[in-house]
Amino acid sequence: MRTGGKIMVISFVDIKATSEKRADLRRALSSLSGPTEAEAGCLSCQLFEQVADPSVLRLESRWETQNDLLRHIRSDSYKRLLLLMELGTAPPAIEFYTVSEMRGLDLIKAARGRSEGGWVAER
Repeated sequence: MRTGGKIMVISFVDIKATSEKRADLRRALSSLSGPTEAEAGCLSCQLFEQVADPSVLRLESRWETQNDLLRHIRSDSYKRLLLLMELGTAPPAIEFYTVSEMRGLDLIKAARGRSEGGWVAER
């Protein structure tokens, strides 16, 4: 899968919450996912709970372009997210990654090779 020459941006926001507040925070963050996905340029928006540390909730969004993300950051929806970040027990971890190319199964095939009988296993 390729991005077609566009520079996609992936955003991660991790919020650590107490066990008492986690369910409420999860519901509030979850309510932002649908409206965010409906915004122009949003490819996806998902909420995750870390397996290693269930107190950390991660909101991940993917944007077609940096301008799409910047428009989102200026939105009322993002203002609500900023307010929710304040409910965390520690400063949120926020990361933005720019992606110029995405690949999938084609990269695995190229790296491992493929024989007529199936995948070529490394020995």
